[in-house]
Amino acid sequence: MSDIVIYHNPSCGTSRNTLALLREKGIEPMVVEYLKAGWTEDLLQTLANRTGESLRALLRVQGTQAEALGLTDANVSDAALLEAMVADPKLVNRPIVATPKGAALCRPIDRVLDLI
Repeated sequence: MSDIVIYHNPSCGTSRNTLALLREKGIEPMVVEYLKAGWTEDLLQTLANRTGESLRALLRVQGTQAEALGLTDANVSDAALLEAMVADPKLVNRPIVATPKGAALCRPIDRVLDLI
């Protein structure tokens, strides 16, 4: 099993390109299709902590119900964001890559190079 994990959405070009870049570098990561697998609060919080980003930085607004749900309001708590992201995995931006060196939201895709 690989110690590199990509939380992947195969319909996303950035996610596909990040996976292709890893493979180009000779790395076969564990691929987690998070829209099928879902998220847990612990996993999302751990990933956010490892990226050094806030949960808000991992929130995907484009193409989601984030604005309609009021999640883009600056006063929304991390607990509320976490609950919404677990309930609707589309609310998590992608791809997130985790390696022994850390984790990052790989937008742009070359951010993955710092992790390998």
